[in-house]
Amino acid sequence: MSASGWKAALDLSFVRDGERTALSERRHSGPLRVQRPFYPEPSGVCHVYLLHPPGGVVAGDELRIEARVASGAHALLTTPAANKLYRSPEPQLQATQVQRLCLSAGARLEWLPQETIAFRGARAQLSTRVELSGDARFVGWEIMCLGRPAADERFDRGVLRPQLEVYRDGRLAYVERGLYEAGSPLMDAAWGLARQGVFGTLCCVAPNAARQLERVRARLARFDTAAHSGMPRLAASAWDDCLLVRYLGQSAEEARIGLAAAWAELRPEIMGVEAVVPRIWRT
Repeated sequence: MSASGWKAALDLSFVRDGERTALSERRHSGPLRVQRPFYPEPSGVCHVYLLHPPGGVVAGDELRIEARVASGAHALLTTPAANKLYRSPEPQLQATQVQRLCLSAGARLEWLPQETIAFRGARAQLSTRVELSGDARFVGWEIMCLGRPAADERFDRGVLRPQLEVYRDGRLAYVERGLYEAGSPLMDAAWGLARQGVFGTLCCVAPNAARQLERVRARLARFDTAAHSGMPRLAASAWDDCLLVRYLGQSAEEARIGLAAAWAELRPEIMGVEAVVPRIWRT
């Protein structure tokens, strides 16, 4: 570890190998690893768990993950625990985490990490770029927790800059950039986060994604515990070949349940297989 933080990188490649998807290449530097691939599904989907042994990210850390999925391959990437962004000791220092996910035509990828927790005073830039070719299919989510409500810790210091970009054949299909800075009107206003500490987005990009909108909305209605108040915490929208599900509330567990319900509804039509929950989520 240098004075300015950890520098870590992970490079993965997936290919179709007979009846299943194989992790054909893995390279790493610094504290990023993967466990051996798991195959809990008869269809041969390759489940891989991304490991960050330090257990958290501090100011000055730079983490980079790249995954490539070849034609005919189907991979599911997740994490064994929440990603923690710790307090920055200096205003000019920030943590950086970058993911680049590249899918060839005919490839399928599910990017389902557990939540990211930004501690009071954290300063971080988080960027995910998804590059799809041809009819490649992608479902991914990000769940962000500002502060730790269970510990009565609000995110009253710090800044979080998440970004998601999705491209199809080099053309921008979806982009979302956020700037969540303690004390800004966005944090408290009704048109912003409305003093809610947890938000999440599921993004599905596939040729038939928009046609699943009503089915997803019906599924979410059964899981939205706030629906009776007139302020549902989950909402879905769609256009072209993009479908989004959003969560806004105070519970990372509620966010996971809601987004996982949408994922389970989408998976048979979008990915061609029934939903099989990664084993690590049950531990």
